[in-house]
Amino acid sequence: MMMLDVRNLSASYGKVRALFDCSLAIAQNEFIVLLGANGAGKTTLLRALSGTIRSSGEIAYMGSDLQKIAPERRLQNGVAQIPQGRGTFTEFTVDENLTLGATIVSDTRQVRQDKERWYDRFPRLRERRSQLAGNLSGGEQQMLALARALMSRPKLLLCDEPSLGLAPVITREIFAIFKELRDNDGLTLLVVEQNADLSLKFADRAYVIEAGHIVAGGSASTIRADELIQKSYLGD
Repeated sequence: MMMLDVRNLSASYGKVRALFDCSLAIAQNEFIVLLGANGAGKTTLLRALSGTIRSSGEIAYMGSDLQKIAPERRLQNGVAQIPQGRGTFTEFTVDENLTLGATIVSDTRQVRQDKERWYDRFPRLRERRSQLAGNLSGGEQQMLALARALMSRPKLLLCDEPSLGLAPVITREIFAIFKELRDNDGLTLLVVEQNADLSLKFADRAYVIEAGHIVAGGSASTIRADELIQKSYLGD
């Protein structure tokens, strides 16, 4: 059984259709990237999964119908999202941001333990734990957004354009962390990205979306080797 099985997912903004019968599947402990140009529908698909926009179609998550779970309860069911632009609370400190990431956790001891765990994994955040998030570099803010999402102990992490505004070396570091989280923590990831060349070096599989339609899918190595897909949909 797949952790996430999406069938015929459609969504609109008012009268404008943005997704057209999209289907995809993700097994537990997989690292999947969703590739496509600007305006292809990548962010809309993530929003449909997290429930921040209305959608039709089937979203089976760990055997449950995610469409019947209210958006605010999807996090409690293990689905966390890092939005485009990171969504850090810039007027709060690093430590306060991590606390906000654990709002669904009632055990204060667990919150303290998780903070230490992620401070150990992201030592730059430990060094800056008392600084305002708005004063961090772009790469540090992305790490903070990731650590804050992990404070809820998600099973499935949705991440929208983590490379946005970051230098290539920092982007590579972020993707290496994603892979480590999959390998060492059993996290399942669906990452929206435009940087196909880099993301396909780390992901297990990929889907390509164009004009609201899923147009291709396969192993990362297969997508990388397919010149037609690269030229037709990824702009390479």
